[in-house]
Amino acid sequence: MKVKFQYNKISQLQLIKQLEVREKALPTLKNKESALRLEVKRARDHAAELERAIVQRNAEIGVLMRLWGEFDQSLISIKDVDIKTKKIAGVKTPELENIDFEIAPFNLFTAPSWYLDGITLLKELAHLQIEREFFIRKMLILEQVRKKTTQKVNLYEKVQIPAFEDAIRRIKRFLEDEENLSKAAQKILKNRLEKQS
Repeated sequence: MKVKFQYNKISQLQLIKQLEVREKALPTLKNKESALRLEVKRARDHAAELERAIVQRNAEIGVLMRLWGEFDQSLISIKDVDIKTKKIAGVKTPELENIDFEIAPFNLFTAPSWYLDGITLLKELAHLQIEREFFIRKMLILEQVRKKTTQKVNLYEKVQIPAFEDAIRRIKRFLEDEENLSKAAQKILKNRLEKQS
């Protein structure tokens, strides 16, 4: 990165201020990145755990698969999904609060006896799948923000901070050289004046 500057004190002070801002922000950004990395891992692990639970539950239900042909699928539907947002390292993420199911009325005497168990199983499976989707969405949001934060950390750490330090060093050397030349010129002038008098 090329830093635009002039060889004077004002430019040097501006660069020093910009460098200080980046140096103060860097630890915070690093902490945010590590917190996001941890949360992404937690969300990924939880989604995988829910996926295993879904597969296991489907395997348990597999023996009842021929009974599901008799099941009236219009009996149960999702009425509402309550979502709340939770901030993690300054990032708003969705979180599942509650799922409201709507169960259509049916006659318990004419329906097969396992219908109530079937409704409970469907509720459980739907809840697991919806919760898994929330964790996947949360993971994707956090991963995207983590990548941006990592890019910013790398930009500050590897590009901007070294560029500002280099520019400040160049200005400092230039001003020192200018001061030394000025002092040398004053000495030469003083020596000439002493010789003349």
